[in-house]
Amino acid sequence: MILSPTAYIGISIAVGLAFGILLQKARFCFVSAFRDFVAFKDTRVLKGLLAGIAVMTIFWSLQATFGYFRGFWTPAWGLGSLIGGFVFGLGMTLAGGCASGTLYRAGQGYLQFWLVLLFMFVGYILFAFAFPVAETYYFQTLNPFDGQTLYLALPFSPAVTGALAVAAGTLAYAFMKGRSQLPDDPSGGAGVTADARAQASIGASRSVAAVSTGLRGIAEGTVEYVRGIREDDRPLKVRLRDSWDARTAGVAMALVASLWFSVHGHWAITGSEARWAGYLLSRAGFDVASVDYWGSVLFRDGNISLTIDMLMIVSLIIGSFMAAYASGDFRIRKPKLNRVPNYAAGGLLMGVGSRLAAGCNIANLFSGVALLSVHSFLAGAGIILGVYVMTHYMYREVGCAI
Repeated sequence: MILSPTAYIGISIAVGLAFGILLQKARFCFVSAFRDFVAFKDTRVLKGLLAGIAVMTIFWSLQATFGYFRGFWTPAWGLGSLIGGFVFGLGMTLAGGCASGTLYRAGQGYLQFWLVLLFMFVGYILFAFAFPVAETYYFQTLNPFDGQTLYLALPFSPAVTGALAVAAGTLAYAFMKGRSQLPDDPSGGAGVTADARAQASIGASRSVAAVSTGLRGIAEGTVEYVRGIREDDRPLKVRLRDSWDARTAGVAMALVASLWFSVHGHWAITGSEARWAGYLLSRAGFDVASVDYWGSVLFRDGNISLTIDMLMIVSLIIGSFMAAYASGDFRIRKPKLNRVPNYAAGGLLMGVGSRLAAGCNIANLFSGVALLSVHSFLAGAGIILGVYVMTHYMYREVGCAI
Protein backbone atom coordinates (compact mmCIF):
# COMPACT_ATOMS: atom_id res chain seq x y z
CA MET A 1 0.00 0.00 0.00
CA ILE A 2 1.62 3.24 -1.20
CA LEU A 3 0.38 6.42 0.46
CA SER A 4 1.41 10.05 0.56
CA PRO A 5 3.81 11.15 3.34
CA THR A 6 0.97 13.05 4.99
CA ALA A 7 -1.23 9.93 4.98
CA TYR A 8 1.55 7.84 6.52
CA ILE A 9 1.99 10.40 9.29
CA GLY A 10 -1.77 10.61 9.88
CA ILE A 11 -2.14 6.82 10.09
CA SER A 12 0.84 6.45 12.43
CA ILE A 13 -0.64 9.03 14.80
CA ALA A 14 -4.12 7.49 14.62
CA VAL A 15 -2.75 3.98 15.20
CA GLY A 16 -0.67 5.13 18.17
CA LEU A 17 -3.62 6.95 19.73
CA ALA A 18 -5.81 3.86 19.29
CA PHE A 19 -3.22 1.57 20.89
CA GLY A 20 -2.79 3.96 23.82
CA ILE A 21 -6.54 4.23 24.44
CA LEU A 22 -7.09 0.47 24.25
CA LEU A 23 -4.16 -0.40 26.50
CA GLN A 24 -5.20 2.13 29.14
CA LYS A 25 -8.91 1.36 29.13
CA ALA A 26 -8.33 -2.38 29.61
CA ARG A 27 -5.27 -2.04 31.88
CA PHE A 28 -3.66 -4.34 29.33
CA CYS A 29 -0.15 -5.35 30.40
CA PHE A 30 1.73 -8.53 29.54
CA VAL A 31 3.28 -8.66 33.00
CA SER A 32 -0.23 -8.78 34.44
CA ALA A 33 -1.19 -11.45 31.91
CA PHE A 34 1.56 -13.89 32.91
CA ARG A 35 2.50 -12.83 36.46
CA ASP A 36 -1.09 -12.84 37.66
CA PHE A 37 -1.64 -16.25 36.09
CA VAL A 38 1.47 -17.69 37.75
CA ALA A 39 0.86 -16.05 41.14
CA PHE A 40 -2.94 -16.21 41.40
CA LYS A 41 -4.25 -18.15 38.37
CA ASP A 42 -5.92 -14.89 37.29
CA THR A 43 -6.60 -15.04 33.53
CA ARG A 44 -8.33 -11.67 32.98
CA VAL A 45 -5.58 -10.15 30.80
CA LEU A 46 -4.30 -13.49 29.50
CA LYS A 47 -7.68 -14.16 27.85
CA GLY A 48 -7.47 -10.81 26.08
CA LEU A 49 -3.94 -11.54 24.92
CA LEU A 50 -4.89 -14.94 23.49
CA ALA A 51 -8.00 -13.54 21.79
CA GLY A 52 -5.94 -10.78 20.22
CA ILE A 53 -3.27 -13.17 18.94
CA ALA A 54 -5.90 -15.46 17.42
CA VAL A 55 -7.71 -12.63 15.60
CA MET A 56 -4.45 -11.06 14.45
CA THR A 57 -3.16 -14.40 13.11
CA ILE A 58 -6.30 -14.82 11.02
CA PHE A 59 -6.20 -11.27 9.67
CA TRP A 60 -2.46 -11.21 9.00
CA SER A 61 -2.54 -14.58 7.26
CA LEU A 62 -5.34 -13.32 4.99
CA GLN A 63 -3.45 -10.10 4.32
CA ALA A 64 -0.33 -12.09 3.42
CA THR A 65 -2.38 -14.33 1.11
CA PHE A 66 -3.81 -11.39 -0.83
CA GLY A 67 -0.72 -9.17 -0.69
CA TYR A 68 -1.92 -6.50 1.75
CA PHE A 69 1.18 -6.48 3.92
CA ARG A 70 4.75 -5.17 4.00
CA GLY A 71 6.60 -8.46 4.40
CA PHE A 72 7.31 -11.03 7.10
CA TRP A 73 9.54 -10.29 10.09
CA THR A 74 11.98 -13.19 10.35
CA PRO A 75 15.05 -12.58 12.55
CA ALA A 76 17.77 -15.21 12.75
CA TRP A 77 17.10 -17.64 15.54
CA GLY A 78 18.77 -19.96 18.00
CA LEU A 79 19.62 -20.16 21.69
CA GLY A 80 20.16 -16.40 21.69
CA SER A 81 16.46 -15.88 20.97
CA LEU A 82 15.56 -17.76 24.15
CA ILE A 83 18.20 -16.03 26.27
CA GLY A 84 17.24 -12.55 25.06
CA GLY A 85 13.58 -13.21 25.80
CA PHE A 86 14.47 -14.54 29.25
CA VAL A 87 16.42 -11.39 30.12
CA PHE A 88 13.54 -9.21 28.94
CA GLY A 89 11.01 -11.30 30.91
CA LEU A 90 13.05 -10.91 34.09
CA GLY A 91 13.27 -7.16 33.54
CA MET A 92 9.63 -6.47 32.80
CA THR A 93 8.49 -8.45 35.86
CA LEU A 94 10.99 -6.67 38.10
CA ALA A 95 9.92 -3.28 36.70
CA GLY A 96 6.23 -4.11 37.03
CA GLY A 97 5.35 -3.39 33.42
CA CYS A 98 6.09 -4.63 29.91
CA ALA A 99 7.12 -2.37 27.03
CA SER A 100 3.53 -1.46 26.13
CA GLY A 101 2.44 -1.37 29.77
CA THR A 102 5.26 1.04 30.59
CA LEU A 103 4.13 3.45 27.87
CA TYR A 104 0.44 3.49 28.73
CA ARG A 105 1.14 3.86 32.47
CA ALA A 106 3.58 6.68 31.73
CA GLY A 107 0.74 8.42 29.90
CA GLN A 108 -1.55 7.74 32.85
CA GLY A 109 0.72 9.68 35.20
CA TYR A 110 2.90 7.01 36.84
CA LEU A 111 6.28 8.68 37.33
CA GLN A 112 7.92 5.33 38.10
CA PHE A 113 7.30 4.18 34.55
CA TRP A 114 9.00 7.27 33.16
CA LEU A 115 11.93 6.09 35.28
CA VAL A 116 11.62 2.58 33.78
CA LEU A 117 11.55 4.15 30.32
CA LEU A 118 14.64 6.22 31.11
CA PHE A 119 16.62 3.13 32.08
CA MET A 120 15.32 1.26 29.05
CA PHE A 121 16.89 4.07 26.98
CA VAL A 122 20.13 3.61 28.93
CA GLY A 123 19.98 -0.07 27.98
CA TYR A 124 19.45 0.80 24.31
CA ILE A 125 22.46 3.13 24.33
CA LEU A 126 24.73 0.63 26.09
CA PHE A 127 23.70 -2.07 23.64
CA ALA A 128 24.26 0.19 20.63
CA PHE A 129 27.89 0.78 21.60
CA ALA A 130 28.41 -2.90 22.46
CA PHE A 131 26.73 -4.11 19.27
CA PRO A 132 29.93 -4.96 17.31
CA VAL A 133 30.97 -7.35 20.09
CA ALA A 134 27.44 -8.72 20.49
CA GLU A 135 27.16 -9.27 16.75
CA THR A 136 30.25 -11.48 16.73
CA TYR A 137 30.03 -13.32 20.02
CA TYR A 138 26.28 -13.43 20.65
CA PHE A 139 24.18 -13.25 17.51
CA GLN A 140 26.46 -15.08 15.07
CA THR A 141 27.30 -17.71 17.68
CA LEU A 142 23.95 -18.26 19.38
CA ASN A 143 21.58 -17.48 16.50
CA PRO A 144 23.14 -19.41 13.59
CA PHE A 145 19.87 -20.25 11.81
CA ASP A 146 18.34 -18.06 9.13
CA GLY A 147 15.05 -16.40 9.96
CA GLN A 148 11.99 -18.51 9.21
CA THR A 149 8.23 -18.30 9.42
CA LEU A 150 5.84 -21.22 9.18
CA TYR A 151 3.92 -19.28 6.54
CA LEU A 152 6.82 -19.86 4.16
CA ALA A 153 8.03 -23.17 5.55
CA LEU A 154 4.76 -25.09 5.14
CA PRO A 155 3.31 -26.05 1.72
CA PHE A 156 0.04 -24.17 2.23
CA SER A 157 -1.21 -20.69 1.54
CA PRO A 158 -0.72 -18.27 4.47
CA ALA A 159 -4.48 -18.23 5.07
CA VAL A 160 -4.61 -22.02 5.52
CA THR A 161 -1.47 -22.03 7.66
CA GLY A 162 -2.89 -19.26 9.84
CA ALA A 163 -6.19 -21.11 10.29
CA LEU A 164 -4.34 -24.30 11.22
CA ALA A 165 -2.19 -22.40 13.71
CA VAL A 166 -5.23 -20.84 15.38
CA ALA A 167 -6.94 -24.24 15.51
CA ALA A 168 -3.86 -25.85 17.06
CA GLY A 169 -3.53 -23.03 19.57
CA THR A 170 -7.19 -23.29 20.51
CA LEU A 171 -6.90 -27.04 21.08
CA ALA A 172 -3.78 -26.56 23.19
CA TYR A 173 -5.51 -23.92 25.32
CA ALA A 174 -8.61 -26.10 25.60
CA PHE A 175 -6.46 -29.02 26.78
CA MET A 176 -4.81 -26.93 29.51
CA LYS A 177 -8.11 -25.40 30.55
CA GLY A 178 -9.97 -28.72 30.52
CA ARG A 179 -7.25 -30.68 32.29
CA SER A 180 -7.47 -28.36 35.29
CA GLN A 181 -11.22 -29.03 35.50
CA LEU A 182 -11.08 -32.82 35.40
CA PRO A 183 -10.80 -34.64 38.74
CA ASP A 184 -7.72 -36.71 39.41
CA ASP A 185 -10.04 -39.50 40.54
CA PRO A 186 -12.93 -40.38 38.18
CA SER A 187 -15.14 -40.81 41.25
CA GLY A 188 -14.63 -37.11 41.78
CA GLY A 189 -15.22 -35.35 45.04
CA ALA A 190 -16.65 -32.20 46.48
CA GLY A 191 -17.23 -29.54 43.84
CA VAL A 192 -16.83 -31.91 40.89
CA THR A 193 -19.79 -32.00 38.52
CA ALA A 194 -21.33 -35.22 37.27
CA ASP A 195 -20.37 -34.24 33.71
CA ALA A 196 -16.73 -33.83 34.73
CA ARG A 197 -16.79 -37.25 36.40
CA ALA A 198 -18.22 -38.75 33.23
CA GLN A 199 -15.53 -37.09 31.12
CA ALA A 200 -12.84 -38.47 33.40
CA SER A 201 -14.23 -42.00 33.44
CA ILE A 202 -15.12 -42.56 29.79
CA GLY A 203 -13.09 -44.97 27.74
CA ALA A 204 -11.52 -42.23 25.61
CA SER A 205 -8.16 -40.94 26.72
CA ARG A 206 -7.96 -38.34 29.42
CA SER A 207 -6.41 -35.93 26.91
CA VAL A 208 -9.47 -36.09 24.67
CA ALA A 209 -11.67 -35.56 27.70
CA ALA A 210 -9.61 -32.52 28.70
CA VAL A 211 -9.85 -31.00 25.23
CA SER A 212 -13.60 -31.63 25.11
CA THR A 213 -14.13 -30.04 28.50
CA GLY A 214 -11.91 -27.11 27.61
CA LEU A 215 -13.65 -26.43 24.30
CA ARG A 216 -16.99 -26.43 26.07
CA GLY A 217 -15.62 -23.94 28.58
CA ILE A 218 -14.29 -21.69 25.81
CA ALA A 219 -17.64 -21.76 24.03
CA GLU A 220 -19.55 -21.02 27.22
CA GLY A 221 -17.17 -18.20 28.10
CA THR A 222 -17.53 -16.67 24.64
CA VAL A 223 -21.33 -16.83 24.80
CA GLU A 224 -21.27 -15.26 28.25
CA TYR A 225 -18.93 -12.51 27.01
CA VAL A 226 -21.16 -11.67 24.03
CA ARG A 227 -24.28 -11.80 26.17
CA GLY A 228 -22.67 -9.42 28.65
CA ILE A 229 -22.02 -6.89 25.88
CA ARG A 230 -25.53 -7.20 24.45
CA GLU A 231 -27.27 -6.95 27.82
CA ASP A 232 -25.17 -4.10 29.17
CA ASP A 233 -27.77 -1.37 29.69
CA ARG A 234 -25.42 1.31 30.98
CA PRO A 235 -25.42 4.59 29.05
CA LEU A 236 -22.77 4.68 26.32
CA LYS A 237 -20.94 7.49 28.09
CA VAL A 238 -20.62 5.37 31.23
CA ARG A 239 -19.48 2.31 29.27
CA LEU A 240 -16.78 4.34 27.54
CA ARG A 241 -15.64 5.87 30.83
CA ASP A 242 -15.39 2.64 32.82
CA SER A 243 -12.69 -0.02 32.35
CA TRP A 244 -13.04 -2.33 29.35
CA ASP A 245 -12.85 -6.09 29.12
CA ALA A 246 -9.34 -7.23 28.15
CA ARG A 247 -10.83 -9.44 25.41
CA THR A 248 -12.45 -6.40 23.82
CA ALA A 249 -9.15 -4.53 23.88
CA GLY A 250 -7.21 -7.55 22.63
CA VAL A 251 -9.43 -8.02 19.60
CA ALA A 252 -9.52 -4.28 18.88
CA MET A 253 -5.72 -4.03 19.09
CA ALA A 254 -5.47 -6.94 16.65
CA LEU A 255 -7.61 -5.01 14.16
CA VAL A 256 -5.57 -1.83 14.61
CA ALA A 257 -2.35 -3.85 14.26
CA SER A 258 -3.73 -5.29 11.01
CA LEU A 259 -4.01 -1.78 9.60
CA TRP A 260 -0.45 -1.09 10.73
CA PHE A 261 0.66 -4.38 9.15
CA SER A 262 -0.59 -3.24 5.76
CA VAL A 263 0.91 0.26 6.02
CA HIS A 264 4.18 -0.24 7.87
CA GLY A 265 4.75 -3.81 9.06
CA HIS A 266 4.50 -5.78 12.28
CA TRP A 267 3.67 -3.86 15.46
CA ALA A 268 6.71 -3.36 17.68
CA ILE A 269 7.76 -0.92 20.39
CA THR A 270 11.32 -1.22 21.64
CA GLY A 271 12.93 -0.99 18.20
CA SER A 272 11.19 2.35 17.73
CA GLU A 273 12.27 3.44 21.21
CA ALA A 274 15.87 2.51 20.39
CA ARG A 275 15.55 4.75 17.32
CA TRP A 276 14.33 7.53 19.60
CA ALA A 277 17.42 7.05 21.77
CA GLY A 278 19.68 7.48 18.74
CA TYR A 279 17.66 10.40 17.40
CA LEU A 280 17.76 12.29 20.72
CA LEU A 281 21.51 11.74 21.01
CA SER A 282 21.96 13.05 17.48
CA ARG A 283 19.97 16.18 18.35
CA ALA A 284 22.27 16.63 21.34
CA GLY A 285 25.26 16.71 18.98
CA PHE A 286 26.54 13.14 19.04
CA ASP A 287 27.67 11.50 15.79
CA VAL A 288 25.11 8.72 16.02
CA ALA A 289 25.38 7.74 12.35
CA SER A 290 28.91 6.48 12.97
CA VAL A 291 27.61 3.96 15.53
CA ASP A 292 26.89 0.80 13.54
CA TYR A 293 23.72 -0.17 15.37
CA TRP A 294 22.02 3.14 14.64
CA GLY A 295 23.71 4.09 11.39
CA SER A 296 23.49 0.69 9.69
CA VAL A 297 20.83 -1.38 11.47
CA LEU A 298 18.03 0.78 12.89
CA PHE A 299 18.23 3.67 10.42
CA ARG A 300 20.02 1.62 7.73
CA ASP A 301 20.89 4.50 5.42
CA GLY A 302 22.53 6.51 8.18
CA ASN A 303 19.83 9.17 7.95
CA ILE A 304 19.04 9.78 11.63
CA SER A 305 15.55 11.26 11.37
CA LEU A 306 12.02 10.78 12.62
CA THR A 307 10.17 7.76 11.25
CA ILE A 308 6.47 6.95 11.32
CA ASP A 309 6.92 4.17 13.88
CA MET A 310 8.60 6.69 16.20
CA LEU A 311 5.57 8.96 15.84
CA MET A 312 3.32 6.01 16.63
CA ILE A 313 5.14 5.44 19.96
CA VAL A 314 4.68 9.06 21.07
CA SER A 315 1.04 8.95 19.98
CA LEU A 316 0.52 5.84 22.11
CA ILE A 317 1.51 7.75 25.25
CA ILE A 318 -0.77 10.63 24.25
CA GLY A 319 -3.63 8.23 23.58
CA SER A 320 -3.24 6.73 27.05
CA PHE A 321 -3.23 10.22 28.58
CA MET A 322 -6.40 11.14 26.69
CA ALA A 323 -8.20 7.98 27.83
CA ALA A 324 -7.06 8.34 31.44
CA TYR A 325 -7.95 12.04 31.58
CA ALA A 326 -11.40 11.47 30.08
CA SER A 327 -12.09 8.67 32.58
CA GLY A 328 -10.81 10.60 35.59
CA ASP A 329 -7.93 8.13 35.98
CA PHE A 330 -5.09 10.54 35.27
CA ARG A 331 -3.11 11.84 38.18
CA ILE A 332 0.57 12.15 38.97
CA ARG A 333 1.64 9.13 41.00
CA LYS A 334 5.01 9.18 42.73
CA PRO A 335 7.04 5.97 43.05
CA LYS A 336 7.83 4.35 46.36
CA LEU A 337 11.49 4.98 47.11
CA ASN A 338 12.18 1.39 48.12
CA ARG A 339 10.99 0.29 44.67
CA VAL A 340 13.26 2.63 42.69
CA PRO A 341 16.05 0.02 42.34
CA ASN A 342 13.50 -2.38 40.81
CA TYR A 343 12.42 0.20 38.25
CA ALA A 344 16.01 1.06 37.35
CA ALA A 345 17.30 -2.52 37.13
CA GLY A 346 14.12 -3.75 35.44
CA GLY A 347 14.23 -1.00 32.84
CA LEU A 348 17.89 -1.68 32.11
CA LEU A 349 17.22 -5.41 31.67
CA MET A 350 14.26 -4.62 29.41
CA GLY A 351 16.35 -2.30 27.24
CA VAL A 352 19.22 -4.75 26.80
CA GLY A 353 16.99 -7.84 26.70
CA SER A 354 14.77 -6.41 23.98
CA ARG A 355 17.82 -5.87 21.79
CA LEU A 356 19.18 -9.36 22.48
CA ALA A 357 15.74 -10.79 21.62
CA ALA A 358 15.29 -8.48 18.60
CA GLY A 359 12.07 -7.22 20.17
CA CYS A 360 9.90 -6.96 23.24
CA ASN A 361 6.64 -8.54 24.38
CA ILE A 362 4.75 -6.85 21.53
CA ALA A 363 7.18 -7.78 18.75
CA ASN A 364 7.66 -11.37 19.94
CA LEU A 365 4.59 -12.45 21.91
CA PHE A 366 1.93 -10.50 20.02
CA SER A 367 3.17 -9.75 16.51
CA GLY A 368 5.79 -12.49 16.28
CA VAL A 369 3.43 -15.30 17.25
CA ALA A 370 0.86 -14.05 14.73
CA LEU A 371 3.66 -14.06 12.14
CA LEU A 372 4.48 -17.67 13.15
CA SER A 373 8.13 -16.62 13.46
CA VAL A 374 10.42 -19.38 14.75
CA HIS A 375 12.55 -16.76 16.47
CA SER A 376 9.50 -15.32 18.24
CA PHE A 377 8.36 -18.73 19.46
CA LEU A 378 11.71 -19.09 21.21
CA ALA A 379 11.93 -15.48 22.40
CA GLY A 380 8.32 -15.63 23.60
CA ALA A 381 9.07 -18.81 25.55
CA GLY A 382 12.06 -17.05 27.07
CA ILE A 383 9.92 -14.07 28.10
CA ILE A 384 7.34 -16.33 29.76
CA LEU A 385 10.11 -18.28 31.51
CA GLY A 386 11.65 -15.01 32.73
CA VAL A 387 8.28 -13.86 34.11
CA TYR A 388 7.83 -17.23 35.83
CA VAL A 389 11.26 -17.16 37.48
CA MET A 390 11.07 -13.52 38.61
CA THR A 391 7.48 -13.90 39.85
CA HIS A 392 8.50 -16.84 42.02
CA TYR A 393 11.44 -14.82 43.32
CA MET A 394 9.34 -11.74 44.12
CA TYR A 395 6.54 -13.81 45.70
CA ARG A 396 8.89 -16.23 47.44
CA GLU A 397 7.54 -15.37 50.91
CA VAL A 398 3.87 -15.95 50.06
CA GLY A 399 4.20 -18.51 47.26
CA CYS A 400 2.59 -18.76 43.82
CA ALA A 401 -0.41 -20.67 42.55
CA ILE A 402 1.64 -22.27 39.75
